[in-house]
Amino acid sequence: MLSVPLPFLAGLVFALTLYRSLKGVDAPGSRRYFFAFLILYALQGVIVGLHFGYGIKALAPVQPITAAIMPPLAFLAFRALMDERLGQSWLHILPPLAVAAAVGFLRVLVDPLLLVIFFGYGIALWRLTLLGGADVMAEASLPQMRPALRAARLTAGLMLFFAVSDAALSAYTDIYGPGDVPLAVAIMNLAVIAAVIAYYFSPDFSSAKPTAASPSLEPTEEDKATLSRIEAALEDGELYRSEDLSLAKLSRKARLPAREASAVINRATGLNVSQFVNDRRIAEACRLLGETERTVIQVMLDVGFSTKSNFNREFRRVTGMSPKQWRAGARAAQDGGAIKTRP
Repeated sequence: MLSVPLPFLAGLVFALTLYRSLKGVDAPGSRRYFFAFLILYALQGVIVGLHFGYGIKALAPVQPITAAIMPPLAFLAFRALMDERLGQSWLHILPPLAVAAAVGFLRVLVDPLLLVIFFGYGIALWRLTLLGGADVMAEASLPQMRPALRAARLTAGLMLFFAVSDAALSAYTDIYGPGDVPLAVAIMNLAVIAAVIAYYFSPDFSSAKPTAASPSLEPTEEDKATLSRIEAALEDGELYRSEDLSLAKLSRKARLPAREASAVINRATGLNVSQFVNDRRIAEACRLLGETERTVIQVMLDVGFSTKSNFNREFRRVTGMSPKQWRAGARAAQDGGAIKTRP
């Protein structure tokens, strides 16, 4: 039957996609929320499949309670990526407790409560992603800031989709009966799979071709002084070499709020945080390529890059050529030639 594997498959596809998007995220508390959410999401797919596919009615009381736990977990997981203290997280246990009470004593409230929970947390998570662009995910490693932001938006979108679709399904069932519920569940999960696949394969145009920009205004003396603090923090202990460096770690080292550090870097240099850090990494890579016999891969890892594609892209952005071309030019310069690099 079509509805049997689809909920589990949708849960598995989404869980794997979210896990891949959030590799490199190691914020305090965030990882346990993420793992709990991913496990519960996949488990919910199994519960829905068994309930509507095999007619196991004993799971009917469990399904709304596990469903009510997921939105708070997702919100807490992404909220923990902000460089701000997460207070009173225990309050988020109240929505699933309310659903559990409704399941036990007043079934008529279950569907309205789930609608409010999914819609409310979906809006809250979407608003969270609008606070400051990718920089809101300050605890994620620099290459994962934007994937984490996109994952948060995907999750928020799915919450809103489930809120609307479940409400529509509940209304339809009240009018026409539960006969078409398995087909409706199958269609909903096909939509989820399609959305996740589209997310996975769609390019991120906002960061696919990063380019340096000139500062829009002349930096103030205050911005210059703050930028010097950030640069000193980046050099302290060669922090720029850290593969899992995040905006939050850099700003804490500089004793600045993450948003202030990001804003100052942008105003004073015209670069985003990733480009700013990568400029320093590329400068060190150029030194190593010119002065040592290390391979390009060794240099890439030494300066903090984890993927060759990102290293080559950033190297070309800064120097206008590939690492091998730069090394060849440097060797030629040492023999009396000249090397030209794009500023």
